[in-house]
Amino acid sequence: MLLQELSDARGVSGNEAAVREVILGAVKDHVDEQRVDTLGNLICLRKARRQAQGERCPHRVMVAAHMDEIGFIVTGVNGDGTLRFGKVGGIDDRILLSKQVLVGQDSVPGVIGYRPIHLIPRAERERVAEASKLVIDIGATNKGGAEKLVKLGDYVSFRTTFEVFGESELRAAKGKAFDDRAGCAVLTELLKEDYAFDLYAAFTAQEEVGLRGAKVAAYAINPEVALILEGTVCDDLPKKKDLSPVTEVGKGPVISFMDRSFIADRRLVKLLLDTATRLGIPHQLKQGAVGGTDAGAIHLTREGVPSAVVSVPVRYIHAPVSLLSLSDLDHTVHLVREALHTLEGGLES
Repeated sequence: MLLQELSDARGVSGNEAAVREVILGAVKDHVDEQRVDTLGNLICLRKARRQAQGERCPHRVMVAAHMDEIGFIVTGVNGDGTLRFGKVGGIDDRILLSKQVLVGQDSVPGVIGYRPIHLIPRAERERVAEASKLVIDIGATNKGGAEKLVKLGDYVSFRTTFEVFGESELRAAKGKAFDDRAGCAVLTELLKEDYAFDLYAAFTAQEEVGLRGAKVAAYAINPEVALILEGTVCDDLPKKKDLSPVTEVGKGPVISFMDRSFIADRRLVKLLLDTATRLGIPHQLKQGAVGGTDAGAIHLTREGVPSAVVSVPVRYIHAPVSLLSLSDLDHTVHLVREALHTLEGGLES
């Protein structure tokens, strides 16, 4: 399964090469051009293969999904052989204790360690252990032993096993980095279809540290329209208060009208909603302008790019293990593919 390969690949921001290789293997027979730019973006072109449906059909459409994941980087080696580390991307300190990780290119196994509860004063137990006070234990007994296995600047990723489980109706899968390997899986499928415009698929780098790859990729492509594919926040677990969830697993792809990085082009939002309704594709609107996406950089490129975001809802985002519905993934492919065909008729004025 492609999603499993993508999830298992290690690609903390700035180190996306392993993810690129998986994607290249999946798309090489479906694209006319491919290149990796200076920042590490993988940009693929599938040239127009259909007749345009009118003069308003765009010539260049960009669809983007980011390859990178949250993680860590080694910043120091202690005398006892444990590693100091810094966070790469937005990670909640509360999820770190005792998590298994892989360090460096050789995937050295490690555990994020802290003092046992027996040695922590009662007042301190009620506070979250800060990442700066944690270490990664790789089983070394001294600094020299650790330095034989790892070096400063090595990337660290969570060690997570992909698995499909749960009820058949939901078709749940758990794994790491569904933000945004889910989007990468969708975009890979879209490249198998013919369109009436040049489709530029941008698998972007360094989204988690400031939408950096998308800014560079969009400038190079200079698209007329852009769609961004994401794995987005889901908070559909039971609550004490009557609060609407941002998104829900199993309810279909998520269409955003805004987030903290951009406001969606209303014409594209309407096109997506109309397409989903016309074809009976389950879908939902993102209830809450939370998070940021590559759209924040893309829509500001050059003279501006009409942009919209379609996402797969993901539980436990930015954590060692996430969960999504494979049915949601399939419906996202269906919706975006058909929306792109609808776009062949052009955007309304």
